[in-house]
Amino acid sequence: MKVEIKQVDGLSLIGRASSNHWVTMDANEEVGGNSAATKPMELVLIGLGGCTGMDVISILKKKRVPFKKVDIELESERAKEHPQVFTKIKINFNIYGDKENIKPRDVERAIELSGKQYCSASAMLSKTAEIEYNYEIIED
Repeated sequence: MKVEIKQVDGLSLIGRASSNHWVTMDANEEVGGNSAATKPMELVLIGLGGCTGMDVISILKKKRVPFKKVDIELESERAKEHPQVFTKIKINFNIYGDKENIKPRDVERAIELSGKQYCSASAMLSKTAEIEYNYEIIED
């Protein structure tokens, strides 16, 4: 994987990876940014959510679990001192569909496989952060 980062203005940056899609990044005005885009550490958390989300969705589909959609919410805590790494991350999966036909054990197994075996972002972030996984099956 290769990434390029370009300065736009002050701490406003754009980045592009091998997929050739640009992402904007910025910092708060208090530290010299323009508060015009997502912060880099927010992108790390978004990446984690996307990584584990894609795993869970794929595993549920392979298991033929009849869900309609999956939404994921992440909350984090960071160290007070630099480098301000993530120290705790809570991931909540909302699985939408017919509650009668979605077995909790299938959802739990999909989340477990993502967290322990498949998600590269989880593997990296778990070195500094306690990652907690929760889910709710929501009637759709």
